[in-house]
Amino acid sequence: MSSRRDFLKTGAVAAGVAGTAAAAAASGKSPMAKKYQGPHAMPTGVTLLAMRNADGSETLGARLGDDSVLDVRRAAQLLRMTAPLTLEELLREGNARGLNELIAAARTSRRANPALVKESSVTFGRLFTNPGKIVCIGLNYRRHAAEIHMPPPRVPVLFNKYNNALAAHNCTIKLPPRDVAYKFDYETELLIVMGKPARNVPEAEALDYVAGYCTSHDFSARDLQLETPSVQWMIGKTLDDFGPVGPYFVSADRVGDPNNLKIETYVNGERRQSSNTSDMIFNPQKLIAYITRMWTLEPGDVIWSGTPEGVILGYPKEKQVWLKAGDEIVSTIEKLGTLRFTLA
Repeated sequence: MSSRRDFLKTGAVAAGVAGTAAAAAASGKSPMAKKYQGPHAMPTGVTLLAMRNADGSETLGARLGDDSVLDVRRAAQLLRMTAPLTLEELLREGNARGLNELIAAARTSRRANPALVKESSVTFGRLFTNPGKIVCIGLNYRRHAAEIHMPPPRVPVLFNKYNNALAAHNCTIKLPPRDVAYKFDYETELLIVMGKPARNVPEAEALDYVAGYCTSHDFSARDLQLETPSVQWMIGKTLDDFGPVGPYFVSADRVGDPNNLKIETYVNGERRQSSNTSDMIFNPQKLIAYITRMWTLEPGDVIWSGTPEGVILGYPKEKQVWLKAGDEIVSTIEKLGTLRFTLA
């Protein structure tokens, strides 16, 4: 006969299993899934996005065509295959082969049809939720430095964001109260995504460590950044949701040369920034070489590489009209897609 103690012990175990399963479901992972232990490889031949699911999880989607997306989690379930379910899992564990095999199988198997969705129906999630390092670069375009009357830096200017700033394509940034900040500015930037551990990397080899690139935005509160008692770049750029990324992660092989990409910003349909990554003072190779002299960059670490000219800060003071609630900001980079967000 079971004792009351046995009953309570059994119930506790069951509750623990249920809790583990619930937590796994929320993260997008199966509680029975095994961690990948194979050779580490960076993604190739893919354009990926994050899908926000009804259960609150944010999992991978693979773009197959103009309006076709493979729901990676659903496809893995239907085809009984193992694949990384988030971009950070893919980058850190290196199971690029598993992802590519799943995509190839889904293209030919009718069983995967329920996992094919229209991109127009997708609610985008965050591509990155917990990178080990978020490294940001200031004053990294020649014409941008000139417009704000600053000399070009002799070494990269580094600062950071935190994970609370990470936001998704089509997000809404809730602006803080006016007594916190009100001088809001746009900054479209090329995001560099690391795919291999990198330490003391020479410039000539630096791009070999890059997994891919994204369109990103370093949204800024210029009063917090520049008008506090001492210059505070970090607090002016790290409020909640001040770092939208998306809509896609594009593998490095699909992008090719990152040093010749058109980059633009639109505010309420009006073009404000229009430049090219060739105007960078320190290109991605130089940035990676410099940063890895200081510390190791790991798979999944990201680098906001700076913004070109055309920001509000560069206007004459009498023409500086700061962003406000209701504005729509559109950031676009050649080959990487168009990132949109609104202010509230």
